[in-house]
Amino acid sequence: MQESMHEPIQKPMQGVILDADSLGQDIDLLPITSTLPEWQIYPYSEPHQVAERIQAATVVLTNKIPLTAAQIVGAPHLKFINVMATGTNNIDVQAALQQQIIVSNAVAYATPSVVQHTLTLMLTLATQLPLYQRDVQLGLWQQGRAFCLLGHPIMELSGKTLGIVGCGELGSQVAKVAEAFGMQVKIAARAGQGPKDYAALPLAELLPQVDILSLHCPLTPDTALLIDQQALALMKPSALLVNTARGGLVDSVALLAALRSGKLAGAAIDVLATEPPTADEPLLQAGLDNLIITPHTAWAALEARQRLVQQMRANIEAFLADKPVRRVLA
Repeated sequence: MQESMHEPIQKPMQGVILDADSLGQDIDLLPITSTLPEWQIYPYSEPHQVAERIQAATVVLTNKIPLTAAQIVGAPHLKFINVMATGTNNIDVQAALQQQIIVSNAVAYATPSVVQHTLTLMLTLATQLPLYQRDVQLGLWQQGRAFCLLGHPIMELSGKTLGIVGCGELGSQVAKVAEAFGMQVKIAARAGQGPKDYAALPLAELLPQVDILSLHCPLTPDTALLIDQQALALMKPSALLVNTARGGLVDSVALLAALRSGKLAGAAIDVLATEPPTADEPLLQAGLDNLIITPHTAWAALEARQRLVQQMRANIEAFLADKPVRRVLA
């Protein structure tokens, strides 16, 4: 292992988990905690608590708790940051690299869960499931004279065009399942390039063609508010938007305006710009029939969380063996 600008590693090494509850209380952490002799496990950490809690740590695990440059530099024993997620926008990775601290993350652990949830949201919008369920609960079916209710238009996915923004691990798997439903898949091109299996178009050309747009790209300065008023105006009034990626990709004010005005038929959102959301989050206050919101659960199947724990264990063991895996580079 390269010499570090920090003090030599002290024995016993200490590991810290800053937000263990983010994995769920039904998950066994023993695969992680068996890797080091000493662990401090916190259900959650407030920003002002982080510096003190990582002060003696050699290994830090965090899911969504930010690690700033000042906190990283101020942890003299820190050698390894293990991100319990794929996205690392909450870590100052450049500061860690400058301190010769290794950063690893989780990769592809939740793909089946996210794909399942994404298609669930598409199907829920297409079948108007919440509205029909509400009508049954209100007794409208029982009071009707016909054998069925047809008050809300149902759309078949077959034959429709699915646009995908971010056709990596998650997006490509969503594309495969969508094709099984008979959908035509097109993707937003990145610098004019894209997977050869699908038509790749600039976003401005893609948006007018899609019946459903599904977001699977990371949140970066280039993708922040990617789906804004201008982008939404390019979409068909009959189109649907699904976002299981990051809340900051979508301008929520513009989205609400489009849904209310009929310029967009519906949206299903699993992520918000601020999580947990504030009480005055506009999307949660909207009360719209054509807006579905789930609480960032696309990734959260039990099997996916178990795979995440195993990846965290493997990352730590690889770090200890001086052969880091799933390493994040700035």
